[in-house]
Amino acid sequence: MPKPKLIFSMSVSLDGYIKGPDGTFDWSMPTEEEHRVHNERVGELSAHLCGRRLYETMLFWNTPEATSSDEPVMREFAAVWQALPKIVFSRTLTSVEGPNTRLATRDIEAELAELDGEVEVGGAELAAECARRGLIDEYRPFVKPFIVGGGTPYLPPLDAQVDLRLLETRTFPDGAVYLRFARAV
Repeated sequence: MPKPKLIFSMSVSLDGYIKGPDGTFDWSMPTEEEHRVHNERVGELSAHLCGRRLYETMLFWNTPEATSSDEPVMREFAAVWQALPKIVFSRTLTSVEGPNTRLATRDIEAELAELDGEVEVGGAELAAECARRGLIDEYRPFVKPFIVGGGTPYLPPLDAQVDLRLLETRTFPDGAVYLRFARAV
């Protein structure tokens, strides 16, 4: 089986944080246009690796509020997210809920070996561990036009430099910028 392409994509403040110092991330909510890009991008994935905190945040997309939202883009994302196979990595959870969701029972490499296509990793700690192991093929941050002054970094410090090459950029009317980088080989 060919190796899957592992992608790390999250919204990040201009100063490099996925959550502010108070733990909030309301500044990172996508506009409708950005949400459509997320819907399309996530719809192309074959699986998603989640850290515990991201898994818990994303549980919303399994609720009646999400699946019956007045906003079509939200209903669409709920359907896409529920259909996507998700593997949750956690040191504390003993079970998970939600459609197509299971708890990882092996290390990252072993779980990835069973997958193909494009797989996304979400959560700063899990993504940092994947980066340390040289597993991430593409980084796709959505840089939001906010400076939050601290909090949870997009990636904690890594053990070595990772050289990247720019593949794509896209700018949105609210000032957000989508960047797509491949690991330079």
